Amino acid sequence: MSIRSVDTDHDNLAVILIADLAAPIEQVWELWSDPRKLERWLGPPSHPATVEQHDLTPGGEVTFFMTGPEGDVSWGTWRLAAVDPPVSLEFTDAFADTDGTPIAGTPVTTIRVQLTEHGDGTRMEIRATFESREDMAAWLNMGTVDGLQQAVSQMDALLAA
Repeated sequence: MSIRSVDTDHDNLAVILIADLAAPIEQVWELWSDPRKLERWLGPPSHPATVEQHDLTPGGEVTFFMTGPEGDVSWGTWRLAAVDPPVSLEFTDAFADTDGTPIAGTPVTTIRVQLTEHGDGTRMEIRATFESREDMAAWLNMGTVDGLQQAVSQMDALLAA
């Protein structure tokens, strides 16, 4: 598994995942920039993702849903704030209804992804930050950290293929 660390920083309202991947930056970037590749790792194995809309440009939006083992569906939306291919992107991540509208009362997370050369591969840092302790607690209580680790763990096999 490529995940090196997952740290929860309550003082700065952040969760930081660091993974070292055995592939060049451009290949890792494709896992974010190609919607068909994104949906192959975005959800944990028990909740595969389907990407509906994929506009990876500043001001763009990515909408997707994950389907659970019982057929339950959870929608999500990303609103892109910054994109610097192939090294970084920043977006807000929210639970959404079927038309991509964020669901009121659910946590909205700012996600920053940074890719850097590291040894013979790429280091990927995913930093999730929250507006409040309550949002962070809700996100953590939903099991999102475990789901994120399961999702990112699927990247190795995709990069090796």
